[in-house]
Amino acid sequence: MELKDILEAILFSSQKPLSTKELQDILKHAGEAGEGGAKEFAGAKAAALTAALETLAGEVDSLGRGYRLVCVAGAWQFVTQSDYAPWVRALVGVKNRPTRLSKPALETLAIIAYRQPVTRAQMEEIRGVSVDGVIGTLSERELVEVVGRADAPGRPRTYGTTQLFLEYFGLRGLEELPDAEELRQVPITRPDAPVTTGGEDDAPEQMSLEEVTGEEDEDDDEFDEDEDEDDEDEKVEEASKTS
Repeated sequence: MELKDILEAILFSSQKPLSTKELQDILKHAGEAGEGGAKEFAGAKAAALTAALETLAGEVDSLGRGYRLVCVAGAWQFVTQSDYAPWVRALVGVKNRPTRLSKPALETLAIIAYRQPVTRAQMEEIRGVSVDGVIGTLSERELVEVVGRADAPGRPRTYGTTQLFLEYFGLRGLEELPDAEELRQVPITRPDAPVTTGGEDDAPEQMSLEEVTGEEDEDDDEFDEDEDEDDEDEKVEEASKTS
């Protein structure tokens, strides 16, 4: 009996997706019960479980069955192939699903997914329109959440995607997002840090008005020339009276 066979039996019987940590706990509890040689796998490491699950997923795909093993949002589960959806729907009935996301909501969600953590103002800078209503919708659907606050005046909230976002789009993690290098390179303005003032020693040396304008010497020379001309006029006038 191999580890991947045990994991297959567990996941096949599970009513919900199971993470690697949950699978480890199941193996540990089974080992403590000591049934059927379960102690051998009680201490299986996370890396060994992941490797076994990847091998199992590859084997199931190669068989071309109507189901496959996938990892969504860090949890493993068997899912039916989309080709068999009509018959599965006929079996379980059509469940009420939430309305589809609008185009503005998808655009904003994409910005958050690729640029997180991101503030509301930065989203609006990229989209060019207000995102207030869209953020409310995405938050209500639990696809985005507040993940912190920006180090900027006012400490605006920053947003990021949730675990449900990964489940909604069937992603193992954010690294599986389609490539969107162009979106990542769109420049956005970072909020300026609060302005602080230094002490008196740090104050820059002030310049005089004359130093700024550079007119000090020129004005003085013109003033001196005017005084010389006045003196000459007075001497000529006195000489004419005497004569």
